Amino acid sequence: MREDLEKRVDKAVELFMQGYNCSQAVTAAFADLYGLDTEMALRVSAGFGGGVGRLRMMCGAVSGMVLLAGLAEGQTEGDDRKGKTECYKSVRSLLDRFKAENSSVICAELLALAGAKTDGSHIPSERNAEYYKKRPCVAKVESAARIFAEFIESSQQ
Repeated sequence: MREDLEKRVDKAVELFMQGYNCSQAVTAAFADLYGLDTEMALRVSAGFGGGVGRLRMMCGAVSGMVLLAGLAEGQTEGDDRKGKTECYKSVRSLLDRFKAENSSVICAELLALAGAKTDGSHIPSERNAEYYKKRPCVAKVESAARIFAEFIESSQQ
């Protein structure tokens, strides 16, 4: 992988470790490539953390990839069926890759696979050593960022 893309993967991990949620970390690491500034990237992806508002649905890191795929390939005309088709194809490919590497795209399943418990609350967990020890989230952020970086690389060939 190109060095600049590898740095973006590292940036996603760094953002997560700074306290940003999984979706924010992935989205913000690449958003400037599509004309989206960091603040707006953080805002637009904020609600997708914790599996969408901490409901433990689709993994936030995966949601970040979906947001980025829309920035990369999303159609802008309502009747552009070909554009929608191509974007959906790319999104499915990204999700298939993530699922193949991580067994699921669902936050609750990813947490359960790692033995982490969920409390059902909308209040984010405190980021401390125990959090990072029990949660697979940083690895999922890295995986999603790497998959998206490889998507960029393959689309430029």
